[in-house]
Amino acid sequence: MACALLPVLDLLAKAVARLPQRALLGLGRALAWLAWPLLRSRRRVARINVDLCVPGLDAAARRRLADASVVNTVIGALELLRAWHAPPAALAGLAEVSGLEHLRAAQARGQGVLLMCGHFTHTELAVRLLGEALGHSPRVVVRRHNNACLEAWFERSRAAVYGPSIGKKDVRGLLRALSGGEAVVYSADQNFTYQKAFVPFFGVPAATLTATPDLVRRANAVLLPFWYRRGDDGRYRVRIEAPWPGWPSGDAVEDAARYMRELETVVRECPEQYLWAHRRFKTRPPGEPPVY
Repeated sequence: MACALLPVLDLLAKAVARLPQRALLGLGRALAWLAWPLLRSRRRVARINVDLCVPGLDAAARRRLADASVVNTVIGALELLRAWHAPPAALAGLAEVSGLEHLRAAQARGQGVLLMCGHFTHTELAVRLLGEALGHSPRVVVRRHNNACLEAWFERSRAAVYGPSIGKKDVRGLLRALSGGEAVVYSADQNFTYQKAFVPFFGVPAATLTATPDLVRRANAVLLPFWYRRGDDGRYRVRIEAPWPGWPSGDAVEDAARYMRELETVVRECPEQYLWAHRRFKTRPPGEPPVY
């Protein structure tokens, strides 16, 4: 995309961000229908992942779940624009936030907080809604976009609501934020090719980052689970939970497996809102055939 088009994108984003919730969700579903042929590869990946992870469903139910997750991924793009560009008034009444006492207690002790979550289709909107409830936003860890123009626009949009983002591989930046007592939203449920172990996710070996306990230890921080979902009424349920008992355990592989078990439990609450279109099982255990 040419940099010259970014002002137009800015105007469109701000208009979408102000839509009533029902209109935004309806627009997302309509765009998914219009773009359905272009989403072939995403649909294929989602269907493979769902087939692997929930074989107990019949074939038709698995297809419906996978396709619903792709629709939610398109809706998620609009929810991302709402997260970045909606004025506070447009978010009023959209969320029910619980568990703030866990975050406030940790920060009252002077500890940074790693808000551990997963790749759901509306993650950044949940962060924005949490920030509105707190009165200040947590920081976010993101993957940088390869297009320099888009990345500049993304970062400008994010920084306006969350403060400067932290790059996925910027370990020093993450440690600096946590050591300074900040809250940082973090997820490690995508395919990893480094510092990884294969642990079960829905019974499938998934290459999962094992460095998280060390990051928390080095920053003298605390990990708090951070979960969220969009209800049938269009409102968001955002919650922070108490630390997982016995985490970290001293065994980095077991700690990664614990994270996957906890995430799996939450995904099962509303599986169509999880990012099944990601190639979670791209890296395979030695000798295992590729799945995509």
